[in-house]
Amino acid sequence: MYERGMRIDKWLWFSRLSASRSEAQKLCESRRLRLDGRVIDRSCSTVRPGAVLSFPNGDHVIAVRVEALTERRGPSTEARMLYTPLLPAPTAHLARHPGFAELQPA
Repeated sequence: MYERGMRIDKWLWFSRLSASRSEAQKLCESRRLRLDGRVIDRSCSTVRPGAVLSFPNGDHVIAVRVEALTERRGPSTEARMLYTPLLPAPTAHLARHPGFAELQPA
């Protein structure tokens, strides 16, 4: 049987990968979102644990593996447990992080 699923727009909002549910719906309908390599064009598509999502965000690509579903939009620490990033964070975002210079080789 199939595992329990959730609408992809709700999951993007609950996981805080999208600032609002309407923004998540626009992303789905823009055909820039991929679910397991398949182009998504509807926000009612179903996402399940183990699925891989990828989409462009500015000048980089976000790719995550769905680890869990949830019933609500919780705090960011809770939302972070819903997925595993598959690509390294862009350097521009890391450069703004305190202590980034100390991590760089001399």
